[in-house]
Amino acid sequence: MEIKQFIIGMMQTNCYLAVNNDTKECFMVDAPYYDARVTEYIRENGLKLQAILLTHGHFDHIMGIDGFLKEFPVPVYAHEEEKALLENAVYNLTDGLTCGYVFKDAVYVADGQEIDAAGIKVRVVFTPGHTQGGCCYYLEKEKVLFSGDTLFCQSVGRTDLPTGSMAKLVHSVREKLFTLPEETVVYPGHMEATTIGHERLYNEEV
Repeated sequence: MEIKQFIIGMMQTNCYLAVNNDTKECFMVDAPYYDARVTEYIRENGLKLQAILLTHGHFDHIMGIDGFLKEFPVPVYAHEEEKALLENAVYNLTDGLTCGYVFKDAVYVADGQEIDAAGIKVRVVFTPGHTQGGCCYYLEKEKVLFSGDTLFCQSVGRTDLPTGSMAKLVHSVREKLFTLPEETVVYPGHMEATTIGHERLYNEEV
């Protein structure tokens, strides 16, 4: 498997493509804004996008959904507890930035559910705190975690926005993420990658 990172938009949000090198299928993690570079990369490399996986519903992770779906009509997954945020422009913070954006066609998944995305087993890890329905995506075989805005390198996501809770976020990181193998590589929603082992030792916010 190969992971391609794109940094998109004013919030410098990470958009990832996880590529199955055997089949040339791939899936996207978060869709910050529509960026033609991503479409060009998919097409120039002969890739077949199979799904978009949302870690949560804030504006800087969802505003590109419609643009990518016009190019690649694929299912969009999100945790079932994030429905209220995805479908509310005030909660997802698009109301103050644009005339408001909502997404009502997500395929909702549950904690522990496995998604077969691009021939890769992806486990949904429910990690409320940054938002009420935030989740991470764990690829056990590949030792990879897409953490969205739950866990960063030596930091965690903010909790002062609608549906946020620091107590829940700290619990999510300690009980759901720090129990993963220490060699697990963490690809966050912003900034650089880290590992679970590094965060156990040096993340003072949890």
